[in-house]
Amino acid sequence: MTVEVKVPILPESVADAIIATWHKKPGDAVKREENLVDLETDKVVLEVPSPVDGVLVSIVKQTGDSVTSQELIATIQEGAAVVAAPAAATPSPESRVPSPGSQDQAPSVRRIAAETGIDPATVAGTGRGDRVTKEDMLKAQSAPAPAAAPAAPSKAVATTAAASTAISVPAGARTEQRVPMTRLRARIAERMMQSKNSIAMLTSFNEINMKPVMDIRKKYAETFEKVHGIKLGFMSFFVKACTEALKLHPIVNASVDGNDVIYHAYQDIGVAVATEKGLVVPILRNTDTMSLADVEKGIGGFAKQAREGGLQLEDLQGGTFTITNGGTFGSLFSTPIVNPPQSAILGMHAIKERAVVEDGQVVARPMMYVAISYDHRIIDGKDAVLFLVAVKNFLEDPVRLMLH
Repeated sequence: MTVEVKVPILPESVADAIIATWHKKPGDAVKREENLVDLETDKVVLEVPSPVDGVLVSIVKQTGDSVTSQELIATIQEGAAVVAAPAAATPSPESRVPSPGSQDQAPSVRRIAAETGIDPATVAGTGRGDRVTKEDMLKAQSAPAPAAAPAAPSKAVATTAAASTAISVPAGARTEQRVPMTRLRARIAERMMQSKNSIAMLTSFNEINMKPVMDIRKKYAETFEKVHGIKLGFMSFFVKACTEALKLHPIVNASVDGNDVIYHAYQDIGVAVATEKGLVVPILRNTDTMSLADVEKGIGGFAKQAREGGLQLEDLQGGTFTITNGGTFGSLFSTPIVNPPQSAILGMHAIKERAVVEDGQVVARPMMYVAISYDHRIIDGKDAVLFLVAVKNFLEDPVRLMLH
């Protein structure tokens, strides 16, 4: 029986997807739930599993093709694997031994392989059971090209991602690489231009004395991790502080829809996570009901899924407010861009010891600059500044968070 493989139903916010990587070729045996192909949308990479055991008969859509919901991409002959196997040529003794890391690759390994052209079967795996890890692939990518490889012409232009990693660049050569944007990067560019062109964006700044929060972390970090199984970070304090501040200033939690302002009676906060392909913003929902431990576990889970390519579309949809932390990369000051249709975003930055005046005395304190960018069409400067002051007050006196 021939079974059709179709594109999963995509959410309304996702118009189409791109065939990123086929993991099987016609004639290959497939198992039920085994990943056949990766589809890249403007938000996440989706895996399409085989619906049955059998043999892949045909591939209708090739790598790079654009596809839509429920579009046919391949066909499988159900139950044909047992029949097809004896007909195959007898493998040589060498081919019976799988190469290290050649099976059950993680999504991050497959994506790096697709982008760089590096075959995981040629990479020595350091993971459990000699499986290839993401770190192994990155090391292989950064390894120098073999000396025997011919040098590329000085004016060579690489036109694909695979070619860009394979090219050998002589010292002093003037080369160029042309690599198409990924769907995620193109979507990020589109959203940033949408924000710039459709929002009257303004940014206000303040600074926060992080000593009270740092004292709490120092005192309770070990107990917190022992009880909850996760480390106590700064982001959970900021999420809870922003949640309380949004309740005090609901206009910052609102959004514009045409000539209407939509006020949200809940706080769904997006936390920006950097990945190899670009920035994604998974959403923590109903943060008002979450404890610090809940927030830390949510952020940790999203970060792991983002690195391994396991984020789902629903993880990235919605949100009433966003927090981004450029401080993890050393940023001291920035103006974050609002993520439409939201109306505001908070930017965290690096913590630096600075001289401040307390009770008439100059003392050193760990200080962080914070920024709020907001849609000036509905949020007045007063509201934005008062929101930022509320966040500052909650963090400089964390007992306020417990007392709401």
